[in-house]
Amino acid sequence: MCGAPVQGQGLEGVDVTTQTVIQGVVTAAGSPVPQAHVRLLDATGEFTAEVVASATGQFRFFAAPGDWTVRALSRQGNGQTAVSAEVGVNETDLQVA
Repeated sequence: MCGAPVQGQGLEGVDVTTQTVIQGVVTAAGSPVPQAHVRLLDATGEFTAEVVASATGQFRFFAAPGDWTVRALSRQGNGQTAVSAEVGVNETDLQVA
């Protein structure tokens, strides 16, 4: 069993004017992918963190501003996307195939 935290809670109580949040939804063929393992890699490709997507495919990371790669691994397929994150909420959707 993976120790990654399950996703899906809101941002209530989080000061998004001082935090860098990378969040989105993992989808395959237009449908959410629940329980996908979503990894955050730094600009050099080094593993930084992993979470398990919620039942609706949602994921969230708190990170430093900068360039990141978000990668999803699931039974429906794998995918990744590059994110240039700034302070605040950075939305990115992740397609797997």
